[in-house]
Amino acid sequence: MRRYLSAAPAGAGAPLRLAGSAAASLCLLLLWPVPGALAACTDMAAPGVEWRRCRMDGAALDGVDLTGARLADASFHRASLVGARLVEVDGRRTRFISTDLREAVLDRADLTGADLTTADLRGASLKGTNLRRARLFRADLKGADLTGANLDGADLLHAELAGARWIDGVSVCAPDSIGRCHPRPAPETASPAAAAPPTTLDR
Repeated sequence: MRRYLSAAPAGAGAPLRLAGSAAASLCLLLLWPVPGALAACTDMAAPGVEWRRCRMDGAALDGVDLTGARLADASFHRASLVGARLVEVDGRRTRFISTDLREAVLDRADLTGADLTTADLRGASLKGTNLRRARLFRADLKGADLTGANLDGADLLHAELAGARWIDGVSVCAPDSIGRCHPRPAPETASPAAAAPPTTLDR
């Protein structure tokens, strides 16, 4: 018995070829490296650098200028950023755990939810910095400038604040300020009467 195979209608294979081509194109798009997505973490430190979600643990970054950099969700655990400029950086949820930030300038930075546990911020400038819900447990803020900083919900447990300029821009924290700023007492001034030298009458 002979079997006759019916010929496929003209153009029937075209949809299959198109579907296969679309699937292959999609795979290429998914696997093709997106500029900046994979190489950003190896970019040199510079203003505006894209370091989101990058691990910079232990990095030596003393004195670098990262003004306006995007550092959200990045990690700088035990990194050294002494004297670095981090003005207006996006540091939301960034981990600065045990990071050396002495004399660093973080003015107007967004550090919402950042973790600065045991960070060394001695002499750092944090003017207008957003530290809302930031963790500053045991952070060293001696001599730091917190003028205009937002500390709503921040964890300052055991943070050292001696000599720090408080958020009002006027008060300076007393030497015993740990976990809370105790304004330093104003120096006593001598009254004019007490300060005037004694006078003698000529005879």
